[in-house]
Amino acid sequence: MTLNDYWFRSVWSVRVPTGRLYSALVDLACYPDWWPDIRAVTRVDDDTAEVTCRSVLPYSLRFRLHRAVEDETAGRMRVDMTGDLEGYVQGEVAAHRAGALLAITQRVAVTKPLLRALAPVGRPVFRANHALMMWRGQRGLRAYLAS
Repeated sequence: MTLNDYWFRSVWSVRVPTGRLYSALVDLACYPDWWPDIRAVTRVDDDTAEVTCRSVLPYSLRFRLHRAVEDETAGRMRVDMTGDLEGYVQGEVAAHRAGALLAITQRVAVTKPLLRALAPVGRPVFRANHALMMWRGQRGLRAYLAS
């Protein structure tokens, strides 16, 4: 693993049925409606979308998400990423108490030249930026599904 390789794992709890959570997660076009750090999603084709995101640090990331797995019965989804980030993001939705849990795993390599150059000193800040982005995503998704 290099300074430009990242592995993240998050678990979100949401008080909605698993099917409702799953439907919201596979509808990429709606992400900007509930996740403040997802600035734009553009449909490329039935299985691919281009995403622009930006959290609190002064840079944007642009990448394509290509559907690799979408299995609602098993509660699994995965998208492969190309662009400023290369790798994948996968999610697993499962019933939990009064709602659902979403386990998110991300394995990515940063390809954006500026971020690669800053990795030796910036890595802890990049990880904190990502944690904030994920926290805001969970908060936004909860509010979106509650309305």
